[in-house]
Amino acid sequence: MGRTEALALLEQALDRARTGVPQRVLVEGRAGIGKTALVRRFMALAGLPRVLYAEGDEAESGLAFGVLGQLLADAPGAPAGGDGWVDSSAAGAALVEVIGRAQGPGGDTVAVVVDDAQWADRPSLQALTFAVRRLRADRVVAIVVVRDIHDVLLPGGLRRLCTAADVVRIRLEGLAPAELGLLSRGLGTGRLTARAAARLHTHTAGNPLYAQTLLEQSGLGLLDDLERSGSTLPAPKSFTALVLARLSACAPATEALVSAASVLGVHGALDAAAELAGQDNPLPALEQAVSAGLLTERVGDLVVRFPHPLIHAAVYHRLGPARRAALHLRAAGLTGDESLALRHRACAATGPDRALAADLAALGRRLASERAWSSAAGQLSTAAGLSPDRAAYEQFTLEAVECRVLAGEVPDTAEAVERIQGFAQSAWRSYLLGRLTLFDMDRSEALLCDAWKRCEPEIEPVLGARIAGQFAALYGSMLRGTDQAEWAQLAVRLAPDSTATDMIRFLAISGQAMSGRAAQALTALGRLEADPAVASPAELEELMGRGVLRGHTDDLAGAVRDLTGVLGACHSRSAMFRVIAANILAWYEYQSGHWDDSMVHCDLALSLAADTDQPHIAFSCHVNAALVRSARGDWAEAAGHARVTREYAASGHPYPLVQAALAAAYLARARGRPEEVVAALEPLLALGRRGPFEEPGLIPWPDLLADAWTALGEHKRAEEALAPYEELAAERVHHGALALAARSRGNLEAARGDAAAAEQAFRAAHSHAEHARAPFDRALLHLAHGQFLRRAGKRTLAGEQLRAAREILVRLDAKPDLECCERELAACGLETGERGTRGAALLTPQEVAVARRVASGLTNRQVARELVISVKTVEYHLGRLYPKLGVDSRHQLASRLADGQD
Repeated sequence: MGRTEALALLEQALDRARTGVPQRVLVEGRAGIGKTALVRRFMALAGLPRVLYAEGDEAESGLAFGVLGQLLADAPGAPAGGDGWVDSSAAGAALVEVIGRAQGPGGDTVAVVVDDAQWADRPSLQALTFAVRRLRADRVVAIVVVRDIHDVLLPGGLRRLCTAADVVRIRLEGLAPAELGLLSRGLGTGRLTARAAARLHTHTAGNPLYAQTLLEQSGLGLLDDLERSGSTLPAPKSFTALVLARLSACAPATEALVSAASVLGVHGALDAAAELAGQDNPLPALEQAVSAGLLTERVGDLVVRFPHPLIHAAVYHRLGPARRAALHLRAAGLTGDESLALRHRACAATGPDRALAADLAALGRRLASERAWSSAAGQLSTAAGLSPDRAAYEQFTLEAVECRVLAGEVPDTAEAVERIQGFAQSAWRSYLLGRLTLFDMDRSEALLCDAWKRCEPEIEPVLGARIAGQFAALYGSMLRGTDQAEWAQLAVRLAPDSTATDMIRFLAISGQAMSGRAAQALTALGRLEADPAVASPAELEELMGRGVLRGHTDDLAGAVRDLTGVLGACHSRSAMFRVIAANILAWYEYQSGHWDDSMVHCDLALSLAADTDQPHIAFSCHVNAALVRSARGDWAEAAGHARVTREYAASGHPYPLVQAALAAAYLARARGRPEEVVAALEPLLALGRRGPFEEPGLIPWPDLLADAWTALGEHKRAEEALAPYEELAAERVHHGALALAARSRGNLEAARGDAAAAEQAFRAAHSHAEHARAPFDRALLHLAHGQFLRRAGKRTLAGEQLRAAREILVRLDAKPDLECCERELAACGLETGERGTRGAALLTPQEVAVARRVASGLTNRQVARELVISVKTVEYHLGRLYPKLGVDSRHQLASRLADGQD
């Protein structure tokens, strides 16, 4: 009633979705304003063959992935996820696949609806956010129904998703007086005069639920009252009384069925409600409840629902304490689901209950051991609330907070810290505070040291492993590779499966690489033959570690191969694991010259972190993104990423400082601003020489600093920056670093006027570059050597070097250095020729990523799974890239990419 404009907006969104442009719709409004009625009317009119529907329930808001389970309940090929999902990103990836399958081969349009999202569990909403963001060419309309999208309890990612500029946003207000008149006529309660309609509007603010209930309850008597200006109308708060009056007018069997249903929640199985009410044949009672507007049913699904949460609340809270407890206890005895039974027992509790708290805690700890962090947190929190003594309350609370941290569900870390600071001193308290304050590294270290002193690892190996694992993470952030490796190894020895992280073996391996022991660690790792697709969790960590070790030892192809396999197989791992895998892969793809792939994986890592409300776990991804954008001359985007790294560097700790310095320096180098390179990198010298941030295999910078000082005529400072790096590169026998150092040495000797030494350095650089196979570094070497030869008057030789540089730079689309190279060629009196267009240059980064994977032999579904997009999006990209490259088959695509080395 009165929602013509809103329905039109929904229909327009559906029409766009049918063309393959996925739509996001936000429906907002107060309780009872008609949001659910609007959406259900729209779905009835749309007649879609597939609707994934879920509704939040205040009583189930702590049930992790409960709403997601509703969405997947009737979906074709839906995974049996539930508590098995390690976090919302893994669950979201599963939802992407289900949405893809729901569209079917014919491309059916699918609706994904979450009603009463303000009561949905947080993991489900994060999973929904994750999935919807990854729909690019799908026939999908996603509808989120919520009272207020700015509610601080809603995940930040969902708020951003639903308030973006391209979202269809519908804000429902109360019905106008004339529309209330139509409502009264439609209900058969009589015709309202204009005066009566105006009074009803003033009284109800046009709220259709309250107006409807009032009209149906009071009938003609209300119409008379509305006409009399001095009459008193029922107060708005009497909505509950109106609902209960309906219930009281029903037969006892109907009252019993409706009351039993209220104990099950806003919706529940009819047979469960009947059994709880002690009825063999509930259909007559259900029929009367439906007629009275107290329950609804959908034919065929055997589920009864309350028409509105306010009606459910009125019925449930009308139950006296004794009857409510009795019904919950009976429901607990009837269900075979342990978690549901405990929830009913908790609802029946009248005060602290030691035995019930112990049962809840036992279930929570078991779920935690299975990495079902969200579900575990809910059980432990309830256990804490039912604990009769302070010590048990604090312990269960600490464990619950840890689980919420691991699930990414602590939006306000400061609030969590303040809450547990008042707890009694214990190893658990100090450990968790240390974990929560990880970005305050000095404080975190002190707290973890206190936790270690209070812990007896031989007696409490699980807690000891958790503390050791946090030490490893902390020292990694502090660039203390040896300490990182040693603490991680200790954690594995104490309790390898209970470190509260799925990265402990990786931390042990990468710590060795950071401390200069990559070659030895690679040898110690031995022959790791596991296929990433079937690798165990431990093997997958080791494969990711091996990728880093290979990158640190000049095997870029092996690093990319390992890390690509890991990223493709880690869908069930935590968001942090997947973010780090994508980020490291992006770095080695940058080095290997696969810049489009690198950008895709940077974007993937950043979106993974944002959609799980953990942006801090991906801040180093901004450096990789800045490197690629800088090298291609995308100044605004590169500067944006560099700006984010500066914000993290404000903490003053080494790792973010180094990251910010690198992002700024690479941007300044690409712009040809040596003074800005110096300003960015000189602070790193204060961190001490031979630090892990100089280790070959990490992002190199001493060569940039030496080149900048050389360009500024500060030859002594250039020498001071370069010499230690040359020494370290030689000690590690790292050809990539040796090539960079030798190129920089050639520039320095040329500036000093020693042509022979410069030529010798450039030749040494070429020799090392053959082993490193880093195309951009090789291009910069050819460019620098060509510049030197031109200035020495050797134009023919210079032309050879410059043409070699240009060929690579064109392929990479490295515009700033390509323009410099072409100026040098022109100065040699040589034609630069047409740049042409490499195949991949015609494509977007996402299209390149799809093309490479299809060309490698992956199916569309495999590509979709690896890139965490839908199959329809893969098909969309193929449909665009085939004509761009002039091919019409997967075989031709593979040949084109191979021929062009794209």
